[in-house]
Amino acid sequence: MESTRKTLRGELALVVIVFINSFGVVLMLHSGSGISAISSVPYAFSEVLPRLSLGTWTYLFQACLVATLFLLRRKFVPEYLFSFVVGFFFGNVVDLHQLWVSKLPNTLPLDILYFVISYLVICFGIALSNRCQMPIIPTDLFPRELADITGLPYSKIKIPFDVICLAVTAVLTGVFLGHIKGLGIGTVLAAFTMGKVIGWMGEQMDKHVVFTSVLAQHRAKLAHSASH
Repeated sequence: MESTRKTLRGELALVVIVFINSFGVVLMLHSGSGISAISSVPYAFSEVLPRLSLGTWTYLFQACLVATLFLLRRKFVPEYLFSFVVGFFFGNVVDLHQLWVSKLPNTLPLDILYFVISYLVICFGIALSNRCQMPIIPTDLFPRELADITGLPYSKIKIPFDVICLAVTAVLTGVFLGHIKGLGIGTVLAAFTMGKVIGWMGEQMDKHVVFTSVLAQHRAKLAHSASH
């Protein structure tokens, strides 16, 4: 099976992930169906405290997730720090996408199309993140690492994580804005189904491709040296 799969570079995959996931987040919000669960908390803060952009609140939220992982692991994990750096670039690309996505026309058929595209793009990007052998965006890293720490299946971590993000968003916007903002039928649908779809997409990827990277090769060398 291994010989029939193509080997792809994780570094290139990471660049793709940053651009497509940030695009998916912004497009879902533009569709009017609500923002994706992973970006709902920074979106709520950007509405309540608009002095900082959505992109800035995104990497501040991601910094909190990385700090939580450090506490749970009770040790320094270099990959988590690299993940925050990736998250910083992700936040800036979110702001970049907002400049042009906000100019797209809105009609009911187009909004439905925007949601479907954004949903599939985000699912694909997260499935790719989980396999690229590179430090990934903290909002993708957190459920993956929490699944590893707890020993629970990824889907059983991802869905509750998304639901908690939605609950925090509802409370923040409800209390400080007087109404719930940023959450729609698309947000709820995505929160309860993305974990399963991401898992399915990942299984399909595993049948056809495998990823390698400089970091993965370095870890393999260290493991080989330690065993001798």
